[in-house]
Amino acid sequence: MVIWTSEELDRIGTSEELLIASRRRDGTLRNPVTIWVVRLGDDLFIRSVNGRTSGWFRGTQQCHEGHIQAGGVDKDVAFEEVVDNEIIAQVDDVYRTKYQKYAPQYVDPLMVPEARSATIKLVAR
Repeated sequence: MVIWTSEELDRIGTSEELLIASRRRDGTLRNPVTIWVVRLGDDLFIRSVNGRTSGWFRGTQQCHEGHIQAGGVDKDVAFEEVVDNEIIAQVDDVYRTKYQKYAPQYVDPLMVPEARSATIKLVAR
């Protein structure tokens, strides 16, 4: 089983943005999309501000695999949907803390039910 190293967690977790490319059914990667990423303990999470209907989120649901780049880390990942409301609430808090320097109109949309239902844990592969 592949796990994140401490250095990878630090570098990705402190990055402002992450590039994500989900894998298509034919094995090729989609074009990368820039999103925000947060770290909670030894786990990394992403969330779609546009909820489950956004293109990049739908892409993660096809093969549940892809590739990320952030903080100098280039890594294949698996995408696991988060359904535990306690973890989702903790991810909310981490987003608010990490991105507090941004105006509320950029952070608050990540806290609405549609966005919260599109929370994904990144699993190293």
